[in-house]
Amino acid sequence: MTNPQEYDSFSTNSLNEEIALLKRNLAERDSVITKLTTDLESVRFQNDQLRRMIFGSKRERFESTMDSNQLALEFEPKAVEIEEAVKAERELIRVAYLRQKPKKEHPGRVALPSHLPVVETIIEPTEDTTEMVCIGREITEELDYTPAKLHVNRIIRPKYITKEDERGDQKQVIAELNRPIAKCIASAALLTMIFINKYIYHLPLYRTLNQIRQMGVSLPSSTLESWVKLGAQLLQPLYVVHRLHVFREIYQMIDESPIKVQDRDKPGACHQGYMWVRYAPLSKSVLFEYYKSRSTNGPIDDLSTFNGYIQTDGYSGYTYLALRNGITHLSCWAHARRYFDKALKNDQQRASHVMKLIQLLYAIESLARESEMSHQQRYELRLDKSLPIINEIGQYIQQERNKVTPKSPIGQAFEYCANRWNSLQNYLTNGMLEIDSNLVENSIRPLALGRKNYLFAGSHDAAKDIAMFYSFMTTCIKNDIDPQKWLTYVILKINDTKTSQLKNLLPQFIDKNLLR
Repeated sequence: MTNPQEYDSFSTNSLNEEIALLKRNLAERDSVITKLTTDLESVRFQNDQLRRMIFGSKRERFESTMDSNQLALEFEPKAVEIEEAVKAERELIRVAYLRQKPKKEHPGRVALPSHLPVVETIIEPTEDTTEMVCIGREITEELDYTPAKLHVNRIIRPKYITKEDERGDQKQVIAELNRPIAKCIASAALLTMIFINKYIYHLPLYRTLNQIRQMGVSLPSSTLESWVKLGAQLLQPLYVVHRLHVFREIYQMIDESPIKVQDRDKPGACHQGYMWVRYAPLSKSVLFEYYKSRSTNGPIDDLSTFNGYIQTDGYSGYTYLALRNGITHLSCWAHARRYFDKALKNDQQRASHVMKLIQLLYAIESLARESEMSHQQRYELRLDKSLPIINEIGQYIQQERNKVTPKSPIGQAFEYCANRWNSLQNYLTNGMLEIDSNLVENSIRPLALGRKNYLFAGSHDAAKDIAMFYSFMTTCIKNDIDPQKWLTYVILKINDTKTSQLKNLLPQFIDKNLLR
């Protein structure tokens, strides 16, 4: 027979084991719930970001719901209906105009530019004014537009021959013909129009071809493509010089952007290439270079002998720049701020606190810019005003970093800054440096617009030509130079310019008086 005391002891031990097992199960479930909650927040965050990126439906298919057996209706309105509708609409406009509150006196129309040519047209009254006296004139000016026209330049060069000399020899004399591209019927101005359409207004070549056809000249598409290729070859030596000068700059910003390229090795698909972009703020020079991949092996290897400042975004391919001798790596505060902006829904309090401090940093930069401070003055202002704020941001990140989940949006924002803290502060070391790399990001915008229009480059060589033209066009815009005037001038002069003087044709160095 079982002893009652032993039975009670056995029951107590069994109960304790069951309680311990239940506690372990509860702890495991709590751990699973915590993980699922974190994953749910992450998924919600990613979903919010995707919604922000999507601006509209991409579906273009139209499925008609009309019954084919339904009787057709007469959609053409009658003349009486049109007249009544127009009359009613005009009455509504008149009533709305009368109900408007009296406005301040209009300052008058903007004066038309004085440098434009003026075409005068005199309109006489229809009445007989033979015996009338003219007492004045009413003058109305409007801005007019003349559609583009094509014309033929017929260049005639008389040929002369000298009289026979003592030995009976004669010499023929004819003016030299200066044509940028031999055997090409396109003038410098027409070539410029094609390049401006493509790289400033981002028009695919077929649209420019349609424009030329509307002007009365029918050209095969292969001819236009040939002109673009010949024009690119003409400017290639200048691009080499431009690249050398940008690489000599002591302060550069670097960024990259994708571009789709047709590749014979990938039928039915496009290759994903990358445009690596450098911006030199001191000379306002932009350099686009095409590479087949995002790997830094090509673009960054060029910095092996570089000494100076390199500013980039947070791409991991740039992080080892901080370890290279002679290079001071600068990170971008605009990218850091974006992480906190994304974390606002996750942690309003912490994210908004850091964003307010970053806003103060930008207010100091705005003050220096509006006051047109020198580099030395901006350097001193930053040490006095910006450095204490940056120290406060660093202390706050260190204090709050271990209180949040690392994979949460606010945790990622803290980690981003902590991992780049030294490079985020490096802009304080010299007044010529910028707080962010927005200038190089703005330089990439033409490429982004171009991708939406012509979609892809026809080949890897075509992508290199795109890089060259965007380099020149964007540098022109940065230096307040009309790209059309610059390109026309360069096409006419490049063959007659010595190699040692090609620098003087670059947009950042050219004499602007030559482009008037």
